[in-house]
Amino acid sequence: MGETISESSQKKIAAINDLSGYGRCALTVAIPVISHMKLQCCPVPTSILSNHTGYSEYFFDDYSDRLPSYLAMWKKLDLKFDGIMSGFLGSKAQIGIVEAFIRQFAKDSTKIVVDPVMGDHGKIADTYTQEMCMEMRRLVSMADIITPNLTEACHLTDTPYRESGFKEAELYEMAERLNEMGPDKIVITGIPKGQYIGNYVFEKGAAPLVIKTGRVGDERCGTGDLFAAIIAADAVNEVPFQKSVKKASAFVRKSMLKSIEMGIDRKNGVCFEEILHTLKEG
Repeated sequence: MGETISESSQKKIAAINDLSGYGRCALTVAIPVISHMKLQCCPVPTSILSNHTGYSEYFFDDYSDRLPSYLAMWKKLDLKFDGIMSGFLGSKAQIGIVEAFIRQFAKDSTKIVVDPVMGDHGKIADTYTQEMCMEMRRLVSMADIITPNLTEACHLTDTPYRESGFKEAELYEMAERLNEMGPDKIVITGIPKGQYIGNYVFEKGAAPLVIKTGRVGDERCGTGDLFAAIIAADAVNEVPFQKSVKKASAFVRKSMLKSIEMGIDRKNGVCFEEILHTLKEG
């Protein structure tokens, strides 16, 4: 007979995000990536969509009212998680649900990763109210790692946004402010640097680092979700933060190149499935 393996021997991440049936983003990105990295991905769907909102029409079912019952069963079963990650949250109520989830399910060793999906290119999403923005700051304060883009980092720190020209001293100041909110590891993503895109990596107690990757084609949906899923899985697998950001940046770029090569429609995101076997779990 084979050796029995305890369920606790495999680590688990609770992934809180929406589920779109078509268009690679959110949970349809997180589940396969985290699973490939040898972790169990346990989805918490905040909403169900036929396809993501980048398409002109879509079916949408807000799951906020169902989540308390969904999560009450997990609490009844006394489930434990080694990682908790959150992505796009569509309402103040959903942000509150994530806060409550962290308080209920996080252990001292649980890695909490928050991708504060609020906007891009200097604009906050139309669905985001000022009240939601303040609630997001509270959620950020509960995280170990956050992955804001430049727009979100500026908004969270009340820094005037501009499309380019940020000096490293300015990025450091923003990262320090974010660190003061709570998270010890911060990566500010999507910083324009000519023919490159920069990610500013801040880790308390370590020298900051700018990781540059070459620009590839036009922007695609789901790249932030892909990046955050790798960061979360690596955090649980105890991969050093700077190494993890380098890996995530390189993999997103490779996925974009493959998508262009295969003629994948931009709205359908990046076809990371074609190269997932190249992504190392450690």
